[in-house]
Amino acid sequence: MNQTIHEGPGPQSNDPVESAAEPDPLTPEQLAALWEEEAPPPAGGLSNLISSLFATALGGAGMALAAGLGLGTPAAPGPGLWPFVMSLAIVVFGAVQIVVGRHGGDGEKFSKLSWLTAAGFATLIGLVLLMPVIGFEIPSLLLCLVWMKLLGGETWRAAVLYSLLVVAGFYAIFILALGTTIPHLF
Repeated sequence: MNQTIHEGPGPQSNDPVESAAEPDPLTPEQLAALWEEEAPPPAGGLSNLISSLFATALGGAGMALAAGLGLGTPAAPGPGLWPFVMSLAIVVFGAVQIVVGRHGGDGEKFSKLSWLTAAGFATLIGLVLLMPVIGFEIPSLLLCLVWMKLLGGETWRAAVLYSLLVVAGFYAIFILALGTTIPHLF
């Protein structure tokens, strides 16, 4: 009878199939080293500065657009108050990152995969533009499909199923339960 001898920490087994199928788990230090080897190169100070300036400018544009919607008061907030607050937070974090992040840090260097973020943003803009015209159901379904299949790598079956569930859930919450005025088909 064949017996394997288990060396090192962990449970011991005399079953050769069980021993071969269950390798010893990696320690946190080994995992950190493995992730560091696989990580993309750091971006560096110039890339961090450019991305921080872009985020700050985008936040500033958001503040201007939100102010155009009307801010109202804290007691009676206008439609632009929440987008204004969020845009202000982006400006503040971008400005802090300009000062703190110029030394490089852990930011990743831009690569071909960085364009996936741009694709995700473009599809989100498409959702915003199409929603007033044809309601939220179709654009939301398309957005979920694109994000899950093309950006997330899900199977078509999973992407379709999850997208239908997400849109149905949003419909149930925002249209049926809360009665919001989001443009919708049904």
